[in-house]
Amino acid sequence: MEKRKLRNSELDRKSIDQFKEAKKTPIIVILDNVRSLNNIGSVFRTADAFLIQKIYLCGITAQPPHKDIQKTALGATETVSWEYVEDSIELVEKLKKEGIKVYSIEQAEGSVMLNDFKPASETTCAVVFGNEVKGVQQKVVSASDGVIEIPQLGSKHSLNISVSTGVVLWDLFSKLQLAQD
Repeated sequence: MEKRKLRNSELDRKSIDQFKEAKKTPIIVILDNVRSLNNIGSVFRTADAFLIQKIYLCGITAQPPHKDIQKTALGATETVSWEYVEDSIELVEKLKKEGIKVYSIEQAEGSVMLNDFKPASETTCAVVFGNEVKGVQQKVVSASDGVIEIPQLGSKHSLNISVSTGVVLWDLFSKLQLAQD
């Protein structure tokens, strides 16, 4: 078996227009007061990889264009739909009224472990990721339809937000793909 790395030209990557026209994965990402510009860029890049429907940037979360976001996003700010909304709680309430299920990614009482969570394939879900130090605001956690926790067995019980986003989006994406098959 050949193990030659593929060249970029062999990867069948979508153009910006093809990406915008493609059927999106019914997942929305909400960034609640994320401080790190590199983390924001990384979330854009991960959202691009899984054809995520939209990213909402809330509170102090910086917005493109910014060189430090662009450096990590590698152009994903041009493909992934995004919007700035100042108040996370107002956004959560709006999305819930539209029939979107909102889940905070947090360690909380009554949380469901990610490996046990089953997304509804006929409903768009929004996942909220919080500040690098304080996490998702308590009022947003309280307003959410549920809380999803990433199982962690080590001593830190803390993942970088860009890692958490990758883990959660991959898990939800793969579960939704299986539901379609």
